[in-house]
Amino acid sequence: MEENLLYNTGICLSGGGAWGLAHIGVLEALEENGIYPDMISGSSMGSIIGVLYAAGYSPKEMKEIIETEHLSSPFRLFDFRLFSKTGFSSHHTLRHLLRKYVPVNDFAALQKKLAVCVVNLNKGKWEIIDSGQKLHEYIVASSAIPMLYEVEEIDGYMYVDGGVLNNLPVDPLKSVCKRIIGIDVIPYYEQKTFDNKLSVVSSYIYLQNYHNSKKRHKFCNDLIFVNNIEKYHAFSFNAYKEIIQSGYDCTVNYLKSIC
Repeated sequence: MEENLLYNTGICLSGGGAWGLAHIGVLEALEENGIYPDMISGSSMGSIIGVLYAAGYSPKEMKEIIETEHLSSPFRLFDFRLFSKTGFSSHHTLRHLLRKYVPVNDFAALQKKLAVCVVNLNKGKWEIIDSGQKLHEYIVASSAIPMLYEVEEIDGYMYVDGGVLNNLPVDPLKSVCKRIIGIDVIPYYEQKTFDNKLSVVSSYIYLQNYHNSKKRHKFCNDLIFVNNIEKYHAFSFNAYKEIIQSGYDCTVNYLKSIC
């Protein structure tokens, strides 16, 4: 059976808003240890980091994109639409970034195989998309946090954030990868304070994503928890350097533990 597998190593990048920036540090640490995933799957922020990695950007270049595009400000990621029926913000910034850094709107144009998870509201289920000429649209859909961002309409269907139902989408990796590395950026911790609206929304994202991610841990050959970012929340984009470093440190510690 293993002889028919297409890829040596698949990596699954969970969603988690700003927490998901830790994936950059994870990838950096893996590469330093000679581990280069052949296939990527992801939800939400995991799909954004995933598409950049699949397009050939190194972790260092991803950090440069954050600085060049001033993405350390949460407000840079929002384009508020007061009269929108499906969300408070459009996806203007994300669409701009995709057109600029991943100009060919086609899964087949990527250097690595990519699969992204989206939730089809019409059908009431999550779906995995890994082909076609609507790469940008599905990355946007995978990242459309309900109510916060507008729903993404594709071919007559309405889509939202894949993390709503499947935050750690290992499913497309199971039948084609010899080794599956799961990266979970929101392991359990107790939320003790709610200082503002963002902390409440962040806690909602965390709780929802944590519980559906946990169900898929068992399918990972390696499971890396980025569990030292509790002081940040899902909108702490201003702390991107610290969050990325946390991903790096947790991965280095994990690799040391299995040696």
